[in-house]
Amino acid sequence: MGISDRQWTIKAAADPEKASRLAAELGIDRVLADLLVQRGVENFNDARAFFRPRLEDLHDPFLMKDMDKAVERLHEAVIGSQHILVYGDYDVDGTTAVAQLYSFIRHFTQKVDFYIPDRYDEGYGLSYKALDWASDNNVDLVITLDCGIKAIDKVEYARGKGIEVIICDHHLPEDVLPKAVAVLDPKREDCHYPFDDLCGCGVGFKLAQAYVQKYQLDPALLEPLLDLQVVSIASDLVSMTGENRILAHFGLKRLNENPRKGLLAMINLAKLEPCHISIDDIVFKIGPRINAAGRMESGRLAVELLTATDDRTAFRIGEQINDNNNERKSIDREITQEALEMVQNGKALATENATIVYNPTWNKGVVGIVASRLVEAYYKPTVVLTKSNGFITGSARSVQGFDLYASIESCADLLENFGGHMYAAGLTMKEENLEEFCRRMDSFVGGNITREELTPVVEIDARLDFSQITPKFTRILKQFQPFGPGNNNPIFLTEDVYDAGNGRKVGAGGLHLKLDLMQETQPYRQIAAIGFNMSEYYDHIKAGNPVDVCYSIVENFYRGSSTVQLRLKDIRERDELI
Repeated sequence: MGISDRQWTIKAAADPEKASRLAAELGIDRVLADLLVQRGVENFNDARAFFRPRLEDLHDPFLMKDMDKAVERLHEAVIGSQHILVYGDYDVDGTTAVAQLYSFIRHFTQKVDFYIPDRYDEGYGLSYKALDWASDNNVDLVITLDCGIKAIDKVEYARGKGIEVIICDHHLPEDVLPKAVAVLDPKREDCHYPFDDLCGCGVGFKLAQAYVQKYQLDPALLEPLLDLQVVSIASDLVSMTGENRILAHFGLKRLNENPRKGLLAMINLAKLEPCHISIDDIVFKIGPRINAAGRMESGRLAVELLTATDDRTAFRIGEQINDNNNERKSIDREITQEALEMVQNGKALATENATIVYNPTWNKGVVGIVASRLVEAYYKPTVVLTKSNGFITGSARSVQGFDLYASIESCADLLENFGGHMYAAGLTMKEENLEEFCRRMDSFVGGNITREELTPVVEIDARLDFSQITPKFTRILKQFQPFGPGNNNPIFLTEDVYDAGNGRKVGAGGLHLKLDLMQETQPYRQIAAIGFNMSEYYDHIKAGNPVDVCYSIVENFYRGSSTVQLRLKDIRERDELI
């Protein structure tokens, strides 16, 4: 076994006085108190708010700039029997947002349709083709979700056709905003909404919440929207703090107790344990399936699934999307292998500071996934490009701490369009600009990235002995959920552990490692552990060698029974120093 190429860093301990006081006040392990103080929880009242989220603590939606205009225009459309079109992107955030607002508006009018652009024909964002369709179908009002903040020309085009637009977006706006009836985006510089990290589906929820509030409707109308909220929040990787944590908490509750028919079909097709769905299940099982519809066929399928009102329809569409996902996985594996070989054989367009690969035949729907795989392999900012509709188009992914969006923005003059954020972006350019883009992109990354950012890091929250992993400890840790950015599942370090003798390789091709770990100082306590893609450590551990492990603690459900399991993040030989 080689030395781990990851750097292990242990986070600075929380304020010891505050942590000791909190541990005593709550009667909990000091390690848990440290974790709470790191999250800004310093007293009993903070802890109550953290462990018992309340929907009443959601912010007043009218604190968002233009919300009053958006609500009034929507109401005007409803009472005037105007034709409304709900429009959104083809990814999970966009399709859940459209399904959410479409089903909400259907309570008040039947004159509402939805539109998801074709990834290959129309691309990202509000499209001219969609606006032509809207005009041909006598649409009066278009509501965009998870897109539209940069659609200055397209909003003008819509106005020319007598169509008004409400924009609900969460991406960074440019200096000039589209001249829409209302622009809802908490990232607007002139918007002082208290929480600016909502996903697109979250901004749509605030519009629905404001509508209910303004017209004194039954708040129960919002409850069926919550399962879509958690699917979007988890899949879009927005922060699991503030309003997102409240919405995700109640969304998970809804998803486990009373999910909509389309999500129940996904749960069954993904062979998940009903009533025990976690954020991880959404991120790794449900979200990718919903995404697969837009990648392989049409994002419209995803909305049809998420708005299905009977079991038969939901299962039929769910099976179709499940097939899309299986096809996506096969294509993803094939293209990833080709891209890796391209880098290894010196056929990439850049490898010095950034990884840039291009093949005009690759499937546009999976290049983002392939970019993520290349980041895992080479740990550099990565761009994967293909050809579509005569243009070079692709996706980019970053490494921890490096602003990828800024590097793409520095090449804006070479691009037809681009969008995204610090860690993920999409872009389109003319073929003649490809060489210069690669040169400038590689140069920008080289001049701005630090050595630290090029080293993968495992951030460890605390050292832990296996004796501390008691039923009470895991019960309280479970209440830290839902986990996500800003409230990650803590990573613990335990030193001097070894396998009890049952260690084995598991999974397709024996890629994963299943162990029963024991700590040298407590030889009678065994804890099950799983290390995904860690089979290279097998021989070293099987020989009885002690190791240090860092891991998160998860609850593993199998055939109705629940066990505590360590999900390994990294393994080190005992003589390796932190």
